[in-house]
Amino acid sequence: MPEPIALPSRREAIARARARGQRVAAVLPIHAPRALLTACNVHSVEVWGPPGVDPEIGASHFQAYTCAIVRNATSFLLAGHLDDHDAVLIPHTCDAMQGMASVLVDFVRPKMPVLTLYLPRGRRASDETYLVAELRRLGRDLTALSGVAPTDEALHAALDREAAADDAVAGLWRDRAGLALSDRAFFTLLRTREFLDAEAFVEVARTAPRGERKQRGIPVMLSGIAPEPMEIFDALDEAGAHVVADDLAGVSRRIYPRVEEPDPFRRLARSLLGAAPDPTLGQPIPERVAMVRRRMEESGARGIVVYNPKFCEPELFYLPLLAKGLAEAGLPLLHVEHEMTESLGAQTRTRIEAFVETLRGAQ
Repeated sequence: MPEPIALPSRREAIARARARGQRVAAVLPIHAPRALLTACNVHSVEVWGPPGVDPEIGASHFQAYTCAIVRNATSFLLAGHLDDHDAVLIPHTCDAMQGMASVLVDFVRPKMPVLTLYLPRGRRASDETYLVAELRRLGRDLTALSGVAPTDEALHAALDREAAADDAVAGLWRDRAGLALSDRAFFTLLRTREFLDAEAFVEVARTAPRGERKQRGIPVMLSGIAPEPMEIFDALDEAGAHVVADDLAGVSRRIYPRVEEPDPFRRLARSLLGAAPDPTLGQPIPERVAMVRRRMEESGARGIVVYNPKFCEPELFYLPLLAKGLAEAGLPLLHVEHEMTESLGAQTRTRIEAFVETLRGAQ
């Protein structure tokens, strides 16, 4: 198998954005309007609870049962790793994320402004109207930060570029069998979407090495929030499994539908609300079960590994009925809760090995 391709780093992406005269915002998960930031001349760099920090720095501001993404991201901020950013954007993904925004705004007060986006939890007409108003409010905050007020044409153009990047993610999955990349290298490439601008990501996707890839072992689907630590792919490979589909919040859940609408803010709102069924958006559980089941059946996945940071309440609320719905279709589920540390624990590796062995025995 060829060596993994050379990919740009976050630091390089930030330097390029600065060279273009852009401001840089650290963006927390999940559903942030990338196109709106770009149209306001702000480059987004996502923060998914980086594992290489001392979590105790952030943990002192939250309850012990707060998820690792919030604790680690707050630690990352307070340790000075975001000092070269101009703002922090925190979408209302969950109560923990909203709590993080409140702590930063009311108590910690970092040197850069803290921006928020409150996402609705439904798909009614009133939800769309509300989200349009929220996006316009955020647009004004971004304009105050960058000095750039986007025209409708600029926002539509940014939306078109983001749609092309989403198409590139979907295209990589369609071509997966013909890409000479290990699962870890493949997802490392996909995750450059977290910090590259849309055009740069499309170009990186084009460089993915083609060639015969020998699939080995049991095909599984990977779900959850973010694959941190990335050793999850090593553990699956060593257990004799390979990933044939994903339902990760940081990857396939954010392949948004293309929307035709003359008002760019309404177009953006409809696109965000059209995301795949996701606990953080409050969509009905049966829709999520049906989507996951369909994706597993289409990809040939024999089981699903749901890989979440501890205390991820939105995911935990959905999990029992998701497991039940998949079990009825004969599709086993393994739920793994983990701390976002540098390495995967031995107990987690053992559970993954046992799960894959169970799938092998059911063949």
